[in-house]
Amino acid sequence: MSDDQSPGDRRKPYSDRGGPEGRHAETHDVERERLTNPKGPEPVDESFAEQMRDETPESIRQEAATNVSPADADKDLVSKLDISGEEMNRLSVVEPGTQLPQGSVYLDLNDLNRGAFKAIGGQEAGRQERLVAKSETDYELWNRLAGRDDTPEIERPE
Repeated sequence: MSDDQSPGDRRKPYSDRGGPEGRHAETHDVERERLTNPKGPEPVDESFAEQMRDETPESIRQEAATNVSPADADKDLVSKLDISGEEMNRLSVVEPGTQLPQGSVYLDLNDLNRGAFKAIGGQEAGRQERLVAKSETDYELWNRLAGRDDTPEIERPE
């Protein structure tokens, strides 16, 4: 037995109250329900994907490799280091402001005593640094500059 006490047709329950939708409106907060019920999948935010599309480890390495200048162009560096002109020509100094790939090993030619260090994520080459990447330097020249072949420490920003 139905709880419909309206004089309406049996095929249309609650006809004097606006049908089933009207009865539903009497017992529920229809506006709140409309605002809180999901309407399907949420729209996908493409902004993060767009930002990260170009920021792959390979693209950062390529950027670091392309933003270099020959060490022999820097006259202060030529007089400071005790290496031949041909060896200076083989060194590539990373330009200031270049993002360093995380985990890559570098040596600062301005401070050879500091030794080699590993870059952390988001680190950039500083203005006062003349960084040389281990991956871009031949093994013999790297060992002469670094002075040792131990495991580099991770550089922590101050």
